[in-house]
Parts: sequence; C-alpha cells; structure tokens
Amino acid sequence: MKAAIITFPGSNREGDVFRALADVTGHKPVHVWHADYELPAGTDLVVLPGGFSYGDYLRCGAIAGRAHIMQAVKAHAARGGLVLGICNGFQILVESGLLPGVLMRNANLRFVCRMQHLRVERTDTPFTRAYQPHQVIKVCIAHGEGNYIADDETMARLEGEGLVAFRYCDGAGMVGGAANPNGSLHDIAGIYASDRRVLGLMPHPENLIDPLVGGIDGRGLFKSLLAA
Repeated sequence: MKAAIITFPGSNREGDVFRALADVTGHKPVHVWHADYELPAGTDLVVLPGGFSYGDYLRCGAIAGRAHIMQAVKAHAARGGLVLGICNGFQILVESGLLPGVLMRNANLRFVCRMQHLRVERTDTPFTRAYQPHQVIKVCIAHGEGNYIADDETMARLEGEGLVAFRYCDGAGMVGGAANPNGSLHDIAGIYASDRRVLGLMPHPENLIDPLVGGIDGRGLFKSLLAA
C-alpha cells in the first residue's frame, strides 16, 4: 500500500500517522508538502493528519482546504482513491468540500484531551473491516473544535445512507449525555463521503497502536486499510 501524508504549516501529527502506517502495514508512507501540486504516482491512500494548520486562523482547516495540494487530493478521491482525515484533517476535509457539514467550537468552549470510547457503526468499509459491528473501541481525542454540525437535510442523508462512521459512546456502547465530549449532533465522531472511500474523524486512532501508550484499538483502522 502506497500512502501519502500531507503536511501543512502547523501540522503536528504527521509523525504519529507515519509510525502507525509503517508499523501496522509494513509500508513506509511518503510525506507531501502542502504547496506541491501532485501526489506521488501510484498513491493508494492520502492522509491529512492532525494539528493546527495555518495556526487555525479564519476557521480550523479553512486555509489548508484551499492549498495547492488539495486539488490533487480531490482528483484522487474522484478516482476512487482512499482519503483519511484525522482531527484537523477532518476539519480540512469539510472546509475543502470533500465532506459535508462543519466542525464548530466544542459545546463547553473548552479544549478536550482524554481517552474516549467510540462505537463502530459499520464494518463493510475500507476503514473498518477489521472491527466487529457496533464494536466499542477506545482511542483518544484532543481538540477544541470537534462539534460536528450540519443542516437537517444533510443529517438525514448521513443517517439514511449509513455514512456515520463512528459515534462517541461510553464503555458499554451507549451514546449521548456525558459520553459526547463536544456536543456533536447525533454523537458523530466521524463520517464518510457517499462512496465511503473518504473518512473524516476527530479522534486519533494513530496514537493507540501500541500497548505501551494505553491500548491498540486504533490498529484495526490501519489493518483495514492494508486489507483494502
């Protein structure tokens, strides 16, 4: 699997994603700079990592979503290529138009950094085949603008077409209430594009691949990508 990690000014999780991909898949990804115009030939997967691209000026991901390289990322997605946006990468995907909706300030107006349970909503996608239906996994979150909001029509489409990838939940898989760390509508932690080959999610699976740091539930996502 040939993966490309896009680095923007202010990205800070590109190294974590590199390690996760190299460790789990056995293939070292390549780094691509935001000002480049093309992806490496033969790219299978594009990853937009977490961080604070362009210092989160204007809106989180707004400037990065209009960077030169994003035209190549859009073309890659249009060809059916895989795209993964994590945290700030999710924000970039919505700002670029590759995913619908918007990510707003957390409902409590505070940055949240903690371990978090997620419920896997479906397992027939390139990102989730290594999991079980409605499996509860534990990863971590670290964001101040993770509150997913969309209009009623968009929410109906996401739910109706099964495009919700992960929901915030408690350890028993129950959603709602204190299990939702940021106020996201329908407890959404991640969504797919209509073809389910573009995924944006706020939590960080790349940081939970080694038991030394608290768990390995993030490995399933990268195993799924390798199998796909």
